[in-house]
Amino acid sequence: MRPAYGVFVTFSMSVCFSLVAFAADDSQVEALQKELQGLRASYQTQQNALMVLEQRLRQIEGRAAAAGNGATPQSRSPQMANAEASAGYGTALKDNAEPPASVENLYQEASGFFGGGTFSIEPGITYSHYDSRQLFLNGFLALDAIFLGNIGVDQINADTFTFDLTGRYNWAQRWQLDINTPWIYRESTYQSAGAGGSSTSVSEATVTGDARLGDVNMGIAYKLLDEDEGSPDVVLSLRVKAPTGVEPYGIKLDRVAGNDNLSIPEDLPTGNGVWSITPGITLVKTLDPTVVFGNFSYTYNLEESYDDISPQRGVKVPGKVDLGNWFQFGLGVAFALNERASMSMSFSELISQRSKIKPEGQGWQTIAGSDANAAYFNIGMTFAASDKLTIVPNLSIGLTPDAPDFSFSIKFPYYF
Repeated sequence: MRPAYGVFVTFSMSVCFSLVAFAADDSQVEALQKELQGLRASYQTQQNALMVLEQRLRQIEGRAAAAGNGATPQSRSPQMANAEASAGYGTALKDNAEPPASVENLYQEASGFFGGGTFSIEPGITYSHYDSRQLFLNGFLALDAIFLGNIGVDQINADTFTFDLTGRYNWAQRWQLDINTPWIYRESTYQSAGAGGSSTSVSEATVTGDARLGDVNMGIAYKLLDEDEGSPDVVLSLRVKAPTGVEPYGIKLDRVAGNDNLSIPEDLPTGNGVWSITPGITLVKTLDPTVVFGNFSYTYNLEESYDDISPQRGVKVPGKVDLGNWFQFGLGVAFALNERASMSMSFSELISQRSKIKPEGQGWQTIAGSDANAAYFNIGMTFAASDKLTIVPNLSIGLTPDAPDFSFSIKFPYYF
């Protein structure tokens, strides 16, 4: 019995050791599987991180290449494109350190608030054409100048070239100071029937004004509120214009030989002759994929005294001038076309009160026809030529008789 018992004990111990070894193997396998799963998850995370970094690198390289040679940035993945589209241009403009140049430029153009650099200089040229019977009384309003006199003409064609230079200083992304200096060249052609007493005879005379300094103006702007999901950017501004140009008061009228119906001025003004103060407010809101903006301003013209306000040859009448105040408002929308170009459309209107004069020793007299309502439709573009230079052409079409037929301007803001 003892040998059989010993064999049984030996067999039982072997089975126990085998079961313990099998249990230990199962525990190790389970641990190894968990470790393997952890490594696989870590590897997947690293792969995703590498993919995101690679996409960001391609995006930055593409933008750098576009800024350097005008090439189109490399294509982004559909996932990133969908993410940017869902975020919208407004979110990209605020949160992305490198938003598309066209979006940033149109945002700055709409708000009048630049963030591309501390200082910028902006040369520009504007050509305006007028063809209106009422130009001589109200046409100068486009240059902020009202001519105080009466001219019996049937038609006036006028061309104005304005070269202006604007310098801006941006401080702390909240404040902006600027100064604008214009030089103006004008040429006007006056036509009238009735020459020599004949209703079919038309006489014509042209007056040319040399390129001279206009009214220098300066301004300060403060960004009151930053845009968020429910409210727009709010920018407050204040501008002051100095009477540095040739004033329209006291310019004498001369009759054209052979036509008693036609009188022309001896010179053409380049300014309005009075100090003016213009407070204003601008609102800008990004709504994917556009930028919506609106502005309102009011111009208060200070009363001025002159040695002569009479348009009659050989007559000198001292007096005061109270140029009518006006307010101006505008609404518009801008949208990006691609990485470098954007387009904007807007409507603006200027409504002016009547002007008054006060000859020495007399009371105030209202100048008939000196009030005005000038409305415009504007179409503009913004093209980022480089990371520092922007090209901004704009076409303005007059919608009322008091507005010029059209004006075309092109500006070249350069950021330092």
